[in-house]
Amino acid sequence: MTSASQTPSIKIAPSVLPADFARLGDECVELEQAGVDRIQWDVMDGRFVPNLTFGHDVIASCRSAVSVPFEAHLMIEQPDHLIPNFIEAGCEIIIVHAEACLHLHRTLAMIKELGASPAVALNPHTPVDTIAHVTDLLDMVLVMTVNPGFGGQAYISTMEPKIRETRLLLDQADHWIDLEVDGGISSATVSGAAAAGANVLISGSWMFKHADGKAAAITELRQLAHEAWTSRES
Repeated sequence: MTSASQTPSIKIAPSVLPADFARLGDECVELEQAGVDRIQWDVMDGRFVPNLTFGHDVIASCRSAVSVPFEAHLMIEQPDHLIPNFIEAGCEIIIVHAEACLHLHRTLAMIKELGASPAVALNPHTPVDTIAHVTDLLDMVLVMTVNPGFGGQAYISTMEPKIRETRLLLDQADHWIDLEVDGGISSATVSGAAAAGANVLISGSWMFKHADGKAAAITELRQLAHEAWTSRES
């Protein structure tokens, strides 16, 4: 059982969804130089969510440009047949949606067997207990604070009790499981997410638009998240 009071490593992971797609490799280099902990690729299939984004070949073309880990957030239906491609493309963390997997336990086990870190995402409407019986396979859980499929959406603050509930569940596991939040994360919302139990923060539109640049945005988010964790422990 993990300690609910331990201070985890705060990780800042930008989504490249707002990046200039014509220079994705350069954008990844700039993010690494700005101090990100890893880079998230929002993979959309036009079916599970309305939009289309990156395939594994695009991700593979950027892999050699940076050394920070890549995570693939697979917003795709029945992802099992494509998971090996994204791992081969260089994604160390594979996030699948509970709602998109017919056999979630099997899918997570496959990710682990292929040598990547298994993670599962929960849409706003999806109950936390959906993952209660697969925590032994998980390295991370992603609580969506927007409905997936579009960048630049507003943070759903009513998800914070769900983040707390998820952290309580994960603290019952016999190993540390990261808790990631994705959707509308900015200087105005990161403290609420972190105070509720998130230690991995995805930021997209806000980070790319920050007046002082990406490095300043990352520093600001990391500091605010750390302060929020400190306050929840006191």
